[in-house]
Amino acid sequence: MAFVQFSQVSLAFGDRDILKNVSVNLAAGSRAALTGANGAGKSTLIKVMAGLVQPDGGERIAQKDARIAYLPQSGLTHHGCTLREEADKAFEFGYALHDELEKIGDDLKAQVGNTDALLERQAKILAELEDSGWNRRSVTAEQVLLGLGFSRSDLDKNCEAFSGGWQMRIALAKNLMVNPDILLLDEPTNYLDIDAREWLEKFLSNFKGGFLLVSHDRYFLDHTINEVYELFNGDLHRYAGNFSHYEKVRQTELDTLIHEYEKQQAEIQHLQEFINRFGAKATKAVQAQERQKMLDKILENEIVIPESLKKIHFSFPPAPHAGRLVATLEGVTKSYDGKLNVIDNLNLVLENGDRLVVAGHNGAGKSTLLRIIAGVDPNFEGSVKLGAGVSVGYFSQDSAEKLTGSATVLETVEAEAPLELIPKIRTMLGAFLFRGDDVFKPVNVLSGGEKSRIALLKLLLRPVNLLVLDEPTNHLDMHSKDVLLDALKDFGGTVIFVSHDRGFIEDLSTRVLEVKPGSYRIFPGDYKYYMQRLEDEANGIVPSAEPTGAGASSKNAQTAEPEVSSAKLSWEAKKKLDSERRKIEKQVAALEADIAKTEEEKASFENLLSNPDVYSNGEKAKAVQKKIAELAAKIESLSEQWEQAAELLEAYNQ
Repeated sequence: MAFVQFSQVSLAFGDRDILKNVSVNLAAGSRAALTGANGAGKSTLIKVMAGLVQPDGGERIAQKDARIAYLPQSGLTHHGCTLREEADKAFEFGYALHDELEKIGDDLKAQVGNTDALLERQAKILAELEDSGWNRRSVTAEQVLLGLGFSRSDLDKNCEAFSGGWQMRIALAKNLMVNPDILLLDEPTNYLDIDAREWLEKFLSNFKGGFLLVSHDRYFLDHTINEVYELFNGDLHRYAGNFSHYEKVRQTELDTLIHEYEKQQAEIQHLQEFINRFGAKATKAVQAQERQKMLDKILENEIVIPESLKKIHFSFPPAPHAGRLVATLEGVTKSYDGKLNVIDNLNLVLENGDRLVVAGHNGAGKSTLLRIIAGVDPNFEGSVKLGAGVSVGYFSQDSAEKLTGSATVLETVEAEAPLELIPKIRTMLGAFLFRGDDVFKPVNVLSGGEKSRIALLKLLLRPVNLLVLDEPTNHLDMHSKDVLLDALKDFGGTVIFVSHDRGFIEDLSTRVLEVKPGSYRIFPGDYKYYMQRLEDEANGIVPSAEPTGAGASSKNAQTAEPEVSSAKLSWEAKKKLDSERRKIEKQVAALEADIAKTEEEKASFENLLSNPDVYSNGEKAKAVQKKIAELAAKIESLSEQWEQAAELLEAYNQ
């Protein structure tokens, strides 16, 4: 079984310990995630495991001939050949083995060397080639490339034709094609859309080797891994289970840690105050020195709270008032070449409070539509009418390009913030991964990802009531996404957005607009409903609603939820049916309880008639008999209601 193993590995950069006596073992079947705050050393740890960085101490052992594939976060480019030819380079190990195989054949034919040893080596190579999938390399290459979003027409394009994000997809594809024993992936989902992420998720589920990956996509991690390694202050701790389970366990630990941290901070403050007050007094000098020794000892073991687990919350400025209709799109059509319409006759109504996600494949027109709604792209046919009092805030990855100048990060954000939020700016910057001295960096030295985070935060500080967000979660870690998500849920306005983070989409969206080149459909439910609906359509459980567009049926997709028979109920109909059934079950149970209670009450009054004090008193007896009659009538009425409800429940259960 192939493996890579660490034992007591240490690594320091200057006076900072990146890894402190770290031990970990990856083998076939390992499904592991590596997490930790930005700057904790996750990428460094993966490079050490890949054999690219030598540790200062400890031992790294990799089984001989084990194939270890490593994907960095960024920076890889490919050129000088077509995509198909570049993909074939992933199988170079197989070509080398094939050459060795041919030489063995020649040696056997010429009767050169030890025949038994040559035959043994020949059998081993043949088995290795078969296990690696080398004999099926062309099919494998095509399957992987198409799964990661490339089209068949892309296969014969020169690699130079692909942008940076697609270059990283090429690199990821090559790592997967190798069919390695150990797969090390540093942020593999950064450049993938939802379809490609889902394909990679399925690939890893069927992967026979072991893998360790870093990702900020909680949904992706929950569906691929079964153990989590957290790197914090140079120490590595293992947690069994998926990522959400890790977070729950870690939060429990953190609650205890925070309690101890607060106690320690109070003690530090108490000692420091004593030292400051009496340190200069001769009569208290000895006591002050003792306090200083105590303080120094505490500071040597000072508790630190992981930044990645600190809970931060902030709210938007109040959204200006807007009417029920926020935006109305009529006949919106967009073409870049005058021939093919990316958006074709799209009609859409955005209502106040909507959280509309725009879904679709790359190139379907999602970003184009958002630019049109935001007023950034005026070159289209049709109309976009904003409601009274609507003010738009727009974010895209291009927003980062507008950030220039020598102003610091802190100055840039403070210039956009309302007065009441100024005291919270440092906290907000921390939530968006600008901590410590990072806030004093000049904007013109920031990376593209850092500028994107600043542009997003600046937008969120403006008092608007319609947010148009194109990939707002790019360049954010999981903690920052949670902060953004909470703020958007509490936002008093309307949101239309595009995202490739499924967990983020599922938690935020209330409606789904599916766009395809030339057509669209609107789904009046959240993203889970949308995905279930697509699955039901694919399985023939419900018929597909016809899309709307110039080339599609004239039926309005916004209201075209097809009727289905009770034998082929949609997911939404099933959900509604279950809800109705539960209501009737509760009604039946309540009626049964009322009948039993009334019968007990009637029996108690009947017993009173045998009491001499009652039956010997005409007025009392008459009153009791009247009450018995009332209760009998009530029982009859309740029984009729019960029969009706029971019959209805039986019909629902059929």
